[in-house]
Amino acid sequence: MNGKEFLKAVDNVVKEKGIDKEVVFEAMELALATAYKKNFDSLTNSKIVINRDTGDIKVYSYLTVVEDDFEDIDLDTEISLSEAQKIDKTLKVGDTVDTEVTPKDFGRVAASTAKQVIVQKLREAEKNSIMEEFGGKEDELLVGEVELEDVDNYFINLGRSNGILPKKECIPGEKIEMGKQIKVYVTKVDGSGRGMLILLSRRHYGFLKRLFELEIPELADGSVLLYSIARDAGSRSKVAVYSEKTNIDPVGACIGEKGSRIARIIEEIGGEKIDIVKYDPEPEVFIANALQPAKNLHVIITDPKKQECIVVADEDNFSLAIGKKGQNARLASKLTHYKIDVKNLEQAREMGINFLN
Repeated sequence: MNGKEFLKAVDNVVKEKGIDKEVVFEAMELALATAYKKNFDSLTNSKIVINRDTGDIKVYSYLTVVEDDFEDIDLDTEISLSEAQKIDKTLKVGDTVDTEVTPKDFGRVAASTAKQVIVQKLREAEKNSIMEEFGGKEDELLVGEVELEDVDNYFINLGRSNGILPKKECIPGEKIEMGKQIKVYVTKVDGSGRGMLILLSRRHYGFLKRLFELEIPELADGSVLLYSIARDAGSRSKVAVYSEKTNIDPVGACIGEKGSRIARIIEEIGGEKIDIVKYDPEPEVFIANALQPAKNLHVIITDPKKQECIVVADEDNFSLAIGKKGQNARLASKLTHYKIDVKNLEQAREMGINFLN
């Protein structure tokens, strides 16, 4: 392989792998240095220099310049300052004296020996490049194509790398079709193993959070703020929002005109019900809001430090506050970070709680 052919091969690798050309040159030099030492039994320090413009490959033996009184000079790797200055008077301690020692048949030997090392280094470089691209994508929303499926996972083509979407991280009941574009939430990016690991989810609460940010401009520009999310994927979610601007209705902004904004989000998550509630710094008000669609609730904070409360509901709202299989109260508890104990009027009286509802 002559210099021009070599440079062309490097350009092809750079284009195919999408990595920096200098990384390729450095990997090649390291691989060729290994090949030289292995095939020519070199005891001296040696280095490979590839001319970036011509593609010429040369091997140099070098001696490190040491002080004249340096004890135990290794003649294979070192040279005294006085001897070095006979070659070049400008040399000083720490410099090197280089001598070209390129063997005539080095190109053939190096090409056959270094191939696997080069491939390995290029894989590492590509992996690092992909890590740079995806390392900051954790907790972000990406769009990919469903490419493969096995018993436990879907494999999503994200461009330069594939992500793994475990089937248990899909929305219950949803159908994932091969070849279709799909939105996914990145839960983990790990480059510590042999390959890149990008774990994805569609049932994580963060997936819903990113969908809201994508569809609601006021969330993106900060005029509406998202306080918390509680999600029972495939069934129901609660989203608490607020605004520091008095002229903005945060709940209305998320719903959109005629429900257009929330409808797009609900469609993406397969019809999952979403309750959008207004966050309030007063826990009693926030808890009551979180227990919607129940109304006319009386909230009593029983332990502010442990964040525990009792909520009293009349007969018309008791079952609504608890929800089917306790779902409404459970989600409200996650949303507000309060332990919520829902009582009816009779239970409240038995506890000594009396008030006019």
